[in-house]
Amino acid sequence: MDMVLMTALGVGGATVIGALLGFLLKKPSHKFNDIILSFAAGVMLAAAVIGLIIPSMEYGGENKLSILVTVVGIFCGAVCLNLIDKLVPHLHKLTGMEGEVHPDKTSQLNKVLLFVIAIAIHNLPEGIAAGVSFGTEDVSRAITVAGGIALQNIPEGMVIIAPMIASGMSHKRTFVIAMMTGVVEVLGTLIGYFAVSISAAILPFALAFAGGTMLYVISDEMIPETHAHGNERGATYTLLVGFALMMVFDFLLG
Repeated sequence: MDMVLMTALGVGGATVIGALLGFLLKKPSHKFNDIILSFAAGVMLAAAVIGLIIPSMEYGGENKLSILVTVVGIFCGAVCLNLIDKLVPHLHKLTGMEGEVHPDKTSQLNKVLLFVIAIAIHNLPEGIAAGVSFGTEDVSRAITVAGGIALQNIPEGMVIIAPMIASGMSHKRTFVIAMMTGVVEVLGTLIGYFAVSISAAILPFALAFAGGTMLYVISDEMIPETHAHGNERGATYTLLVGFALMMVFDFLLG
């Protein structure tokens, strides 16, 4: 339990670290953001496949229905985030960086708050993914998943700072709001862990579900964002570096 709690704080704390870096960098370039986000996408991709989806099939046992449970779990996770996207506008449309029209402060603040809400909502299933991974009792894989999510949270924490400050929000309030998005992830981690602890029977489905949420975020949000500013080649290779690094990391811990 101590390991789970430390991981929850670490995963949520990564957002705070990103926020602090955001204060230092103010407004990093698109290229810088794309490279970091692509690396995080590669790490998350490895964590989803190696740390969640493959274990889902393994814990299903010899039962022929185990592969079906994994497939259904993946799609359920993706559909869950798809429904969230229907309720909350896409992140890249809320940053205010792409529009040519400069809205007034009120309109800009509304967009920024929606942006932050979207980040927080996406953090919940990511936290659940980290918590569920500890239900396998395979610490190395659980760390792989949690590490992948934490690395992805750093650039997320960075990109929410500049829009909030630009909208006229105070530095103190900006930091508190950024920190709260990390708290959501801490809660998600604990929810995921206790849900699996209560019933190990749901573990294969829960692992696949969590993997599906991560795959959805990677494909629907992270990759399109990193390929939207002319840095496609660098972003692709950086994603591969992140994936390979986490694959080696998992092998060494295994």
